[in-house]
Amino acid sequence: MHSKHEDSFWGGIVKALGLVFGDIGTSPIYTLTVVFAMTKPTESNVYGILSLIFWTMTILVTAEYAWLAMSLGKKGQGGEIVLREIIIKLFKKGRILAFAGFLSFLGVSLLLGDGVITPAISILSAVEGLLLIPSLADTSQSVLVFIAALIAFTLFFFQSRGTDKVAKIFGPIMVVYFGSLLLSGLLSIAGTPVIVKAVNPWYAFDFFRQNGFAGYIVLSEVILCSTGGEALYADMGHLGKKPIIRAWYFVFVALYLNYLGQGAFIIRNPEAKNILFAMIQSQSPMLYIPFLLLTVMATIIASQAIISGVFSIVYQGITTRLMPLFKVDYTSTEIRSQIYIGAVNWTLMLAVVFVMFFFQKSGNLAAAYGMAVTGSMTITAIMMIMVFSKTTKKWKVPIVVLIAVIDLVYFTSTFSKFPHGAYWSIILASIPFATILIWTNGQRALYKALRPLDFDIFKLSYDQIYAKGHIAGTALFFIKGLDVIPPYIVHCVIRSNIIYERNVFISVVRTDEPFGIECHHKKDVAEGLEFFELRAGYMRVLDIESRLKEHGINEKVIFYGIEDIETKNPVWKIFSLIKKLTPNFVQFNKLPAAKLQGVVTRVEM
Repeated sequence: MHSKHEDSFWGGIVKALGLVFGDIGTSPIYTLTVVFAMTKPTESNVYGILSLIFWTMTILVTAEYAWLAMSLGKKGQGGEIVLREIIIKLFKKGRILAFAGFLSFLGVSLLLGDGVITPAISILSAVEGLLLIPSLADTSQSVLVFIAALIAFTLFFFQSRGTDKVAKIFGPIMVVYFGSLLLSGLLSIAGTPVIVKAVNPWYAFDFFRQNGFAGYIVLSEVILCSTGGEALYADMGHLGKKPIIRAWYFVFVALYLNYLGQGAFIIRNPEAKNILFAMIQSQSPMLYIPFLLLTVMATIIASQAIISGVFSIVYQGITTRLMPLFKVDYTSTEIRSQIYIGAVNWTLMLAVVFVMFFFQKSGNLAAAYGMAVTGSMTITAIMMIMVFSKTTKKWKVPIVVLIAVIDLVYFTSTFSKFPHGAYWSIILASIPFATILIWTNGQRALYKALRPLDFDIFKLSYDQIYAKGHIAGTALFFIKGLDVIPPYIVHCVIRSNIIYERNVFISVVRTDEPFGIECHHKKDVAEGLEFFELRAGYMRVLDIESRLKEHGINEKVIFYGIEDIETKNPVWKIFSLIKKLTPNFVQFNKLPAAKLQGVVTRVEM
């Protein structure tokens, strides 16, 4: 995951800008436009909103993610699945574990649902900037949606080719983008320098005092300035902690100065609609089209970061057995985190394009946006409270409790958007959530229904059959552990008397560390029977074949179990369908097809 040589100080920052900050970096395109579509752009409101934006970014991104969450990594990996692994270690058993599991499933599902809305809103809002070019001012909304959908389609289409070749230019483009946000913000602030006092939290309190409940509802749009903050923690594995935190300080300054500049522009032009674009156009009409192209590129880079993030979450889910096995391709020889999951890619693309056509405008999409993000932030905070309460850093607990309360305030404020489209966050998140629940419970129920055999009982029969004679060559069988023998082996060896000269039982165990790999080969389990255990980190890409050859195992045939599920239960029917549609263990690990022999077992669930 890390490149062999550590990136230089600046190199790391530039890479982080391209890989991590696209999503939060594109927020200025739509945040204030959406907020002031809801709120009158009076001077006191502008100050109040700018104060809220500053403190939201400080508390929810800098404090929650950059300082607190990023101190909780495992071998440099971050994200809610990692938090769950840490909690499993701390709380061995009990209700807390089940609760943490439920929370992490929910958090992961919300993030995956968010992976649909983010590319749609960023690309669409950038394309809408075309309307400020005089000759294109009459372009119909459906044409804009079509252009945005085309950009999205192209982006997804190129995923399978691997993105590491273009990723090299992502960083420099984002440097130019953040630089232009910073510069345009400063230029606008120069016209109304008093705007800088908006940093004072008093203006935020005053905003609530004047607007009351309406002010609380506005929080559901203010949160748009922090969407993408969770990427700091989730993408920690790609680059390491230091470059991301360093880059965040630069991004924070660039974003906030741009928000201040937009605020100053609103005070001078209260009737402005597409605020960022209108501000750039008033500053320099000549540079407007280059800036527009730059924002479109930035939104494509942001969407790319989200797609890679979704792949990486799904891959963690597959290896920690929370999700079914999908066909995974590795698109880069240098960056091991560059993976491509076709099924996820095309599902995501269809969802993004559908959402664009369904909502038509980025302003409407903003109504669907925010609920998933604030939900995910709240879950991360609750899980951090659990972790810190069990470590030596108990003094952090009250701080995280305070952040969790603020997260909850934001989360509840998004309920007001429910009828306007926020229910899509729930619909989109419910698909991965249902899949995780059905898959994890289905696997457990299936294991019980299969009634595996104790090893000692199996060994008695095995020894008798082996003594009578055997086939030349080596056969491989996959099992979970040596204590119990799955039915397909019983069926194969004991009922059908298929027994080879060398029979190797292989167990692949995913450890709760991201990386590392060890092999244990036990040659004398019984006459002609060996046990080979492969322990690998959950982000580790495995080549089982080459590991076996290193230990002198050249198989002639590979047996594996296929379950033919009989059931009347509608939930297990879905489980059975998922099993049929997704690759099984041997296909997932790309074992040689010519040597494979599937053994079917009928199971009633």
